Parts: sequence; C-alpha cells; structure tokens
Amino acid sequence: MVPWLDPGDPFPDTRLALTDPDGLLAAGSDLHPQTLLRAYSAGIFPWYNADTQPILWWSPAPRCVIRLDQLHVSRSLSRHLRQADFTITFDRDFEAVMRTCAAPRQGEPGTWINEEMIAAYCQLHQQGYAHSVEIWQNGSLAGCLYGVQLGQMFFGESMASPQRNGSKVALVALRNLARALDIRLLDAQIENPHLMSMGAQMIDRDDFETCLEDWVPAQPVPTPWPDRPFDWAALQAECEAF
Repeated sequence: MVPWLDPGDPFPDTRLALTDPDGLLAAGSDLHPQTLLRAYSAGIFPWYNADTQPILWWSPAPRCVIRLDQLHVSRSLSRHLRQADFTITFDRDFEAVMRTCAAPRQGEPGTWINEEMIAAYCQLHQQGYAHSVEIWQNGSLAGCLYGVQLGQMFFGESMASPQRNGSKVALVALRNLARALDIRLLDAQIENPHLMSMGAQMIDRDDFETCLEDWVPAQPVPTPWPDRPFDWAALQAECEAF
C-alpha cells in the first residue's frame, strides 16, 4: 500500500517508493502548481489514468536521463536535419503541444494526458515553469515536446511526431538551446527504445538525487525561453554564440 496524500501534505521519502510497480510512491493530493513544483524538485511526477485512478505519484529507480551535451544524433537523422526545411519555435502553443502528445497512438489504448493534466500544466506554463518545443514543416506541426525546467534540469513529460522524426528533431532543438538555457540534464523518467537510441542512460537513485541537489535551487524561479521562431541554421548559430 502507498500513503494517501491530502492537498498540502508533504511527499514521502522517495526511498519508500515501491519496486512493483516500479516507483509508485503515493496517491492523492492535487495538481496545483505549487504541488507540482514541490514534486519535481524532489524527482517525483504524476502519472495516472483519470478514468480509473486517483492522482498517482512516481519516483522510479533507476532513472532514465539524457545528458544533452551527449545526445546521439544518427547519420540518418543528421541527413534529415540537413535536408528538411524546419521552423523551430518555443512556447508558441503550449496547449496544442500537450493535446498533440495526448492524441491516440498506434498500439496504445489511451492517454494519461487528461483534461485535468492539461489544465494544470498550462497553468504551470503561464507561470513560466513549463515549456514546449515546436517543429514546423510546411506550416504544420511536425514534432514537439514539453516539460518543466527547474534550475539546470529539464523534466521531460511527453513528445510526439506528427511527421517522421518530429520528436527527435524537437529533442535536438532542445539540445542546441540547452547551453543558452543553462540546462545540464534532461530527466526522461522511464526508459524506452526511442530514448535509449538517442543516448539516454539509466542512473541510480542516489546519483539522480545528487543532480537534483546540485542543479535544482531550493526556490526555483521561472526561466524565460526564446520568443521568436528560428530556422535550423539560425538556431545553431544562436546556440554557438553562448
């Protein structure tokens, strides 16, 4: 059994998380911005089926992370980046990115990105903590991702590829801007083949929580992201200036 949290209750010590299912720590509480900020600062995130479950809070170990300066870009992806005509934007339409990530996917029965989650993260976005990367091609959204930046860590929540390689391009765009944003580590939460192919690695709980202690301030403040579009060459030049 996991503890039930009322709104405002402190989260349990992450070392109390279950191993089966891996990382389940607590249930209940709410998705208020301050609750989410407390959770992410401790390496905890919500993930649940709103139709059948209360809010569930997770802290899996080992943890899937990506050191953005070590992101692996394959030869085929490099060719795709050189040949495609992309426009990259940040925070242009955060809600649309969430809804794109929430859309049904082949082989998956549903989505955990429900209306309650969308409303909560849009509020966090309005406060300057949650951000999105959008990749546009021929006027349409080709790829995207969103997550939460606290200090020097970006907590990735979801990504989507309406067009081929779209989410990979969004991840490379985030990598290119990471120095300007002072992002040291991307928390990818749970491993999957897509992330592992791009250089994700698994680290144990102690190492992950050391990263939190070193790179997430006790009182995080919003980090402004660029508010103008870039083409691929302009984004690379912008980032090389830092």
